[in-house]
Amino acid sequence: GDTRTAPYAGMTAGSKTTYTVGRAVKLAAEDARQQILAIASQRLEVPVEELEMEDGVVRARGRPDKQITFRELGRLTTGFGARYAPIVGRGAITARRQAPGFTAQVAEVEVDPDTGQVTVLRYAVAQDVGFAINPKSVGGQMQGGSAQGLGIALFEEMVYDEKGRLLNPNLLDYRLPTARDVPPIEAIIVEVPSEEGPYGARIVGEPSIVPGPAAVANAVADAVGARVFEAPITPERVLRALGKLQE
Repeated sequence: GDTRTAPYAGMTAGSKTTYTVGRAVKLAAEDARQQILAIASQRLEVPVEELEMEDGVVRARGRPDKQITFRELGRLTTGFGARYAPIVGRGAITARRQAPGFTAQVAEVEVDPDTGQVTVLRYAVAQDVGFAINPKSVGGQMQGGSAQGLGIALFEEMVYDEKGRLLNPNLLDYRLPTARDVPPIEAIIVEVPSEEGPYGARIVGEPSIVPGPAAVANAVADAVGARVFEAPITPERVLRALGKLQE
């Protein structure tokens, strides 16, 4: 669509889509459903509570002769000379509280004690998503967030000189994880429905970013017996933690 014709809605982030807007969409769909049933009730002369919707048809329970298709309902509400007003579902929501997301992550790393190089061999993320409306998309968000967390843990750092000038202001010099750096990530979906999200869904994208640095730092400490307290965990910092490199 043309963004010049729509009101400003801010950026698509902060779980504003499925979690927030999704609730409004669900209410709008329920409103449209009630309108469909009301019109079908008039056409079929059957009470609304005796109607059911399935496979593009509204029918009376136990009475196969009493049914009307969505196509016919569309003609009656949007066609030339339509007898009924268009079916337009409306839904609005005001977020009063958030449903937090919970996640746990495990990293298996290999550390070269001579160079300080850290390689992530395996990675797993388990996350309470409330309800996975689209499991494949949810798993992808969990994996993508984990990859971003690995970038923070091992690569991403803004470097300044003594005069405060940024030395790596572009994607050529600002190191991001690539497909070679990110191992296969196992996404374990846990579903404990929330009261706020649509169908019990919780936020998904953000929580999986956070634990990466801690998971990798703990794995490095377990591997070499020394802890790095700064991110990213570069080879130089690993060697300093091992006492092999001076400041």
